[in-house]
This record gives sequence, structure tokens and C-alpha cells, in this order.
Amino acid sequence: MNLSPLNRRRFELFKANKRGWWSLWLFLILFGASLGAELIANDKPLVVHYDNNWYFPALKRYPETTFGGEFPLEANYKSPYIRELLKAKDAWVLWAPIPYSYQSINYDLKVPAPAPPSTDNLLGTDDQGRDVLARVIYGFRISVLFALTLTVLSSIIGVIAGALQGFYGGWVDLAGQRFLEIWSGLPVLYLLIILASFVQPNFWWLLGIMLLFSWMSLVDVVRAEFLRGRNLEYVRAARALGMQNGAIMFRHILPNAMVSTMTFMPFILTGAIGTLTALDFLGFGLPAGSPSLGELVAQGKSNLQAPWLGISAFAVLALMLSLLVFIGESARDAFDPRK
Repeated sequence: MNLSPLNRRRFELFKANKRGWWSLWLFLILFGASLGAELIANDKPLVVHYDNNWYFPALKRYPETTFGGEFPLEANYKSPYIRELLKAKDAWVLWAPIPYSYQSINYDLKVPAPAPPSTDNLLGTDDQGRDVLARVIYGFRISVLFALTLTVLSSIIGVIAGALQGFYGGWVDLAGQRFLEIWSGLPVLYLLIILASFVQPNFWWLLGIMLLFSWMSLVDVVRAEFLRGRNLEYVRAARALGMQNGAIMFRHILPNAMVSTMTFMPFILTGAIGTLTALDFLGFGLPAGSPSLGELVAQGKSNLQAPWLGISAFAVLALMLSLLVFIGESARDAFDPRK
């Protein structure tokens, strides 16, 4: 990996912070595992070898007739009927380690739902009989993907807005600051709830609504860097040589402004996860039935007799946010110009 001496020094500083370094690795392992959630928790077999043919139910739907059934409907591989058909042909079936998806209902519970942890459901079930561990894995993935997408998009918008204000100054900066004062004064959570109540929310709709407000967190930081950098000698020299403003902004000043931007991004990430969890908890987030950590928190609140629901949600959120905060602190120290 070819790094400049400065970036190599920053990497060594980040690596020297053991808490942030190991937090990064642990987070990457957990996130990488969640990306393959269908291979870890699935109510369909991963591979079926039937009648000298290979099938992959986790990736493709197969009707019952494929395995000798009577109806052209998707096969229910857990039903005794399909099991007997597969057994009659000595089929080989490979299941996921957790034989439940986030929406699978365990109809063989020995106690009313929510059922406590058992060998069949390691973290128990929720009040609808769905496996908590499977919902936690899928919920972790959707929370991190949502937060990453929101962080990247809001950072791009915030950096561009701050760069334009700081570089041009004058009426551009004045108008931008007045707009930010008005826009940031709006009650964000209430507006999110009101907007979410007009339409059926989904992943992209929530992302668009939250993007309207999340981009403002980086504007002031980038604006201050551009206000300071636009009067430096190398910028004046580039302007005297006839370089275009866009090239000066994004080729010379922006790399210096990215130092403060990079240190803020992990904290924007944690804020996005917290906001999504809060909306799901209040019932204004992802559609009903989606694997949501906030919905699991709400179930824990409504079912105090089932403490495994609240404990599972709290443990996952605490671990995820703690890891991201530790990574952010290490990045902040690594990019600190005083070091």
C-alpha cells in the first residue's frame, strides 16, 4: 500500500491506539458476517442435492413439483411433506447454522410467545414467535448499511456546501449561514415523524427524509477550513497562475479540510443509527415486519416479562455504538495535526 509519509504516520498513530484498532477489526468482522446473513440465518436450505441435481433454495425459489410435490407453489422445506419427498430420494440438505430468517415464525414452540432462550432459539423469540437472534443479525446489517449510506451522502452534500461558503465568502457565505440557522432550528425529529406519517416509510424514503437534515453537521467545519485556506500563499499562487476555482477548491484546499471531516464521520454514523432506532421504536421507521433493532427495543418495553428481548437489543446497540465511538476517537487522534 503506497502511502505518503503523512498518511503513513496517521495510520501508525491509529494502529497504536489498541482500543480503536481492535474495535475496527471487531466491527469489520461483525459487519462482514451480517452481510452474509442469508448464509447464517435462513429458513431455507443453502444447498439441496436431489435426484442427481443441485439446487440452491437460499438463492432461488423452487416449486414443490421440483421435488415431486403436487402444487406449483414454493416448497416449504420444513414441512413434513417436503421432508418425506426429499428423504424418499435420499436427498442431501445443507441448512444454515440458524434455521430461521428474520420473518420466520417458529410454530413448534412449547410455550406461548415470546418464548425464552432455548437450544432451538438461542436468544428466544419475540411476541410473534420469530427468532430473536436472526432478527438481530439482519437488523444489525440494515442499521449499518442505512447509517453508512446516509453518512456518505450527507458528507458529500455538507462538504460541497461548506466549501462553497468558505471559498467564495461574501453574500454566498452570508446567505448560506442564514439558511443554515433557519434550517437547523427546525424540530428534526418531529418533522421526521410528521413526514413519515404521510407515506408508508421504507429504507429509501427514510434515507431521503433524514438526508434533508443530516448534511448540516459538516458544513461549519469545512467552511472554517476553506475560510482559513483561501488566503494562504499557495492558493494565491495557484490563482495567479490562472487555475480555475474548482481545481483550487477540490485539489488543494479540500485535502486539508478532509482531516476534520474524517474525524466527524464516525460520530455522524452513530447519530444515524440512533435516529433510525428511535424512529423504529416510535413506529415511524421501517415497514412493519422489517428486521429492526428499534422494533426489538419496543417489544422489550411492551413485554417486560420477557427480559431477553430488551437485553438482546441493548447489548447489540451498545456494542455497535461503542465500537464506532472508539473508532472515531482513534481517527480523531490520528488526524490531529498537533500529533
